[in-house]
Amino acid sequence: MEPLTEKQIRASFVNCTKGEASRLKLPPDFGELPWEDLDFLGWVDPAAPLRAYLVRPGADGAAVGIGLRVPVTHRTSAVRSSVCQICLTAHAASGVSLLVAPLAGARGRDGNTVGSYVCADLACSLYLRGKRLPKLRTRTYEETLTVEERVERALANLDALTARITA
Repeated sequence: MEPLTEKQIRASFVNCTKGEASRLKLPPDFGELPWEDLDFLGWVDPAAPLRAYLVRPGADGAAVGIGLRVPVTHRTSAVRSSVCQICLTAHAASGVSLLVAPLAGARGRDGNTVGSYVCADLACSLYLRGKRLPKLRTRTYEETLTVEERVERALANLDALTARITA
């Protein structure tokens, strides 16, 4: 992935207001990100740890960003996942988080959201390339896809999530 500028990132969000995008904190290591190993940029806001962001370069060169948050509920769900729905990396239970994204436009302002279980650190690209290793559960599986095929699958899954948010 080509490096993105702060301006490109802030202008990319489809489900945040301009004010929210202007206030978000970029990753603390923004200047040292391994752009060549990233297929999309994902991070948890260091100033607001219940907020996270994903930014993917678009086909036309424009980036598409989505804001996510940890859902605040009054009851705990018995359903949990230990597999990221974007990159399909298996983690220990604490390595995957349920994050919700407000829908774009009026439906999002009305409180409608889409949820997905994703890598808690949003480092899917690094897991796919073996640059970061998850704390695996007791059962593991062996992927037969190449790294390029896994990246293609992860981007298709991220695109499907983005399409649900912007529909």
